[in-house]
Order: sequence, then C-alpha cells, then structure tokens
Amino acid sequence: MIQYSELTALPVTAAEHSIAYGTDPMQFGELRLPPRGDHVPLVVLIHGGCWRAQYDLKHVRPAAAALVAEGFATWTIEYRRLGDPGGGWPGTFDDVARAVDHVRALALQVHRIDTTRVVLMGHSAGGQLALWAGSRRQNETLGIFRSSRAPQPVVGVVSLAGITDLAEYGATTTGCNGAVTPLMGGTPAAHPDRYKAVSPVERVPLDMPVQLVHGEADPIVPVAQSRKFLARNRAVNGTAELHVVPGAGHFDLIAPQSEAWPSVLRAVHALVDVRRVMHTPTGSR
Repeated sequence: MIQYSELTALPVTAAEHSIAYGTDPMQFGELRLPPRGDHVPLVVLIHGGCWRAQYDLKHVRPAAAALVAEGFATWTIEYRRLGDPGGGWPGTFDDVARAVDHVRALALQVHRIDTTRVVLMGHSAGGQLALWAGSRRQNETLGIFRSSRAPQPVVGVVSLAGITDLAEYGATTTGCNGAVTPLMGGTPAAHPDRYKAVSPVERVPLDMPVQLVHGEADPIVPVAQSRKFLARNRAVNGTAELHVVPGAGHFDLIAPQSEAWPSVLRAVHALVDVRRVMHTPTGSR
C-alpha cells in the first residue's frame, strides 16, 4: 500500500497558475492545463487530510499532474481547515462552495475550459466535501455560504475513499475520526441540523451520477462508508457506482504510480465521456 510520505516525495512540475478565489491566504487554487486542446474538461480536485491544517494540497499535486497528462484541466483547491483562522464550521464549507463556483470566473479567463464538463473529485475528507458540494442547490439555506446564483453545474462526482456519514465516522474519537466533532463544532446530538446539512448520506439523492472508488484494505476510511452511500443513494433512485480496488489502501487512490490509479481514471472518464457524446455538435463526430 502507498504511504502518505511517498506522495509528498514525488517530484511534480509547479502549476501554471495559482489563483485566489477569496481574500484569505487559504482561499486559492492551482490551475493546470493540458498542453493541447480546446474545450477541455475540468476536474475540481479537493484534497483530504482530516480537514486539518497540517495537510494541504501538496499531497494531491501528483494526482493533478497525472490528470492533466490524461487531457483534463485541474483546479486543485485549498481551503481553511481545522487550525486555520476561520476553519471548521462554517468556514471550511464556505470556502469549498466559493472555490467550486469560481470555475465560472476561471472560464472567463481561460477560454479552453469546458464548463459543461466539470467533475468534482475529492479524496477522504475531500470526498465528503466533493459529495456535499455536488448536492448544493440554489438559494439553499444551510447557515453557511449562500449564493443567489445556481451552483456551478457539474456532470458528476468522483469520491475517492470518501467519508460519507459524518455522524458514524465521528463516533470514534481517535485518528482522523476525531476531527469530525471539531469540524462540526459539536456532536450530532448538539447540532443535528449541521450534520444533516453536509453529511453526504443525508443529502441523497444527488442530481448527478456518482462514482465511488475505495480501497478494499483502507485502514483510515473503511469501505463501508462508500457502501452505505451507494445503498442510500440508490434507495432513493440516485445514480451511483462503487469500484472496490482489491488490496488497495487509503492513499493508493491518489497515487498515479499505484495499481489503483487506472480505476480512478475510468471513474472520471465514465462521467466526462458520456457528457461529451451527449453534447457533440452535429457533424463533428
């Protein structure tokens, strides 16, 4: 299984653009573009790390670069986390919403971005944030960031070892599990509305397809988290698929050198390629 230290040790070319989506130092993202092609699909990549400040976007840079090599543009977002001023509830969610919706502004600057083919992809805690971001609705009142405009449309969500049930995951107080209560500002008993507002299993059905990829041997986020979301989403007629990678651990899913990486690429293509077929102009096929 791939270790976290192996990810951070990989050499990666710097992103072409570091762009602010807000005024806080943590409100920025890295935009990478493939060398060729117009109307390129965009993957909004949300890193994990237990929503904690000590884990930043550096460890998903190899995944971003590998997606670019596959022909995708990537918008890897940073956001305030536990330990950052304003991190946790509601700042972390506020930032993710703003960063996703900033795709519209990016497309005005970089005309090669195809805003009809945007995928949200998150790993671990970032998987929770990606699934929540994909479930947002116009004028929805969650006590956090609210825009009168509809959220940036996306063709689907790829959750990589995503945390889908915050209450269940936070019931254990050790390791990454212990970050849930500080993130939410209290327990589910103290703040049931908050958990209902952002826990992916409470947000089903999502209005777009979901691809779940999970390592069978994941010691940090058990595969049961993805299975629970799959069952809940399908029970209310949502569209989701789960790909369990035999022998894979937690970090294999964001490691381009791992045997799990082809499963990640297939999940992204499953969302983007269908959209491309649906929207190919007449005469260009």
